[in-house]
Amino acid sequence: MKSTQLITLSFLLFAFTAKLQLAFSDEEVEQVVDVNGNPIFPGGKYYILPAIRGPQGGGLKLGQTGGSSCPVTVLQNFLEVENGVPIKFTIPGISPGEIYTGTQLDIESTKKPYCATSSKWIVFVDNDIAKACVGIGGPKDHPGKQTLVGKFHIQKYKRAYKLVFCITGASTCLDIGRYKNENDDEGGRRLNLTEHEPFELVFVDAGFSSGIKSVV
Repeated sequence: MKSTQLITLSFLLFAFTAKLQLAFSDEEVEQVVDVNGNPIFPGGKYYILPAIRGPQGGGLKLGQTGGSSCPVTVLQNFLEVENGVPIKFTIPGISPGEIYTGTQLDIESTKKPYCATSSKWIVFVDNDIAKACVGIGGPKDHPGKQTLVGKFHIQKYKRAYKLVFCITGASTCLDIGRYKNENDDEGGRRLNLTEHEPFELVFVDAGFSSGIKSVV
């Protein structure tokens, strides 16, 4: 199992690194704002939603995938009317701080399943679908799967934002997209590391969700 995981991970990194490192190095730094133009801050609670509402789906939730008995995979709701569960950001070693594009971030769900060790976002490699997916917790929450430790960044993308994952101890930073597992009804799209279309998203203050709007 371990050798298969390493092969899968090596293939992912080889395929993505050159393209995304070039794009990452060209980013201009600016303060990250919500859909109403207000800066987002560590500790605040925010919904992550598609930049364009409609068939793009709704917000994020936690679900069970790959035979897991605990909802430790981050999924995007299929239904646009579902805002999902808010997340919050932390800047390691800084409190409260300000969030700019490129700022190293930890992300966690504001709700933790009783069966999970934590609600902090990580990335795990699911060899059954050959994808590196976003989940919560730690290695114990994803038995038999390789987990990647790292930090998340927010970057500008089109008229909104995208999330980027940077692996600790490596110079590799990978875009986060969405994946629907056609072989299993998982109740939502997984967030996964991708070289294809990133998830174009916006942030909505969970305390003012009635003001949700798209960027168009």
